[in-house]
Amino acid sequence: MTSAQTRTQAGRPTPTRTRPPTATGSRTPPPPGRTPVDQPPPRLGPGGSFRLTGRGAIVALFMVSFLGLLGASWTGWSVPAYAAFVGGCGVVTYYTKAGSLRTIVVSPPLIFLTGCVCAEAVTSSGKFAIAEGLLYTLGTSAPWLFTGTALVVVIALGRGFRPSIPLLTRRHR
Repeated sequence: MTSAQTRTQAGRPTPTRTRPPTATGSRTPPPPGRTPVDQPPPRLGPGGSFRLTGRGAIVALFMVSFLGLLGASWTGWSVPAYAAFVGGCGVVTYYTKAGSLRTIVVSPPLIFLTGCVCAEAVTSSGKFAIAEGLLYTLGTSAPWLFTGTALVVVIALGRGFRPSIPLLTRRHR
């Protein structure tokens, strides 16, 4: 007789239970690929080990916006630059560490403005031309900038970012 088997009165070996029954009775484990009910649902996040810090994500998003706007001013095609910024917002937020999501959520408008100022400074001929080009670019790119910022917020919330608002979380005495 082995330790995993016991003998019944008829002499036939029967396997012993390997797990004790749970408090709710004999629940069967969930099928492969499904999570048990008592576990929280999985969060949105990268599968590999590649993660960005807050500073790295800001630099990456700045490079996307600066190079896109620089290319747009040289070629005259602004839609690919704006679409690259929106895509960059999504990718950078997806690959940023969870602790740095607060930095990324507030930074897309500032990063875009900085990239726009740098691209205009490189391509414009004078101070008035820089100001004119900056105002024109910011005015025409507002829907794209709003879309990129909204995408960052949605992905950050999907990855578990919950903002703390002191006025709403403070308890009244």
